[in-house]
Amino acid sequence: MFESIISATENFLIHQIRVPYNTVVEISNNRVILTSIDIQTQDESKYRIYLAYESSFIQKVTQIFLEEDESDEETLIDMALETTNLIIGSAKVIEEEKNQNQCTIATPKLDKFDMNFEEFTTFDVQGNKLSLAIRKINA
Repeated sequence: MFESIISATENFLIHQIRVPYNTVVEISNNRVILTSIDIQTQDESKYRIYLAYESSFIQKVTQIFLEEDESDEETLIDMALETTNLIIGSAKVIEEEKNQNQCTIATPKLDKFDMNFEEFTTFDVQGNKLSLAIRKINA
């Protein structure tokens, strides 16, 4: 599942943001807007996916979608939640196209950072970072 989330994020960066990116093995120390979304797979496994957006990253997304050069905090949060929906929804489609892990996804929410995760990766887009993490959760 995590591979599909990474692919969906790469697709988002390539087709929506349209600037080069690198993957790095670090989690941002800068202020982030942290969202999470729960996924339940067909085999009843449940996962929590975290997406940590540096403010500068989500401002770039807001500028692209809303043409706002300086957005307020509420707008940045709304855009982070919507971006989470876009990425995870795309990952769900990727999984379904591979005939793997049919899943249901919950509504994204703001969250607090929890270092208890199994895998993570960070995308650096011109110095602006987006980190992804996943952990299995109990029912």
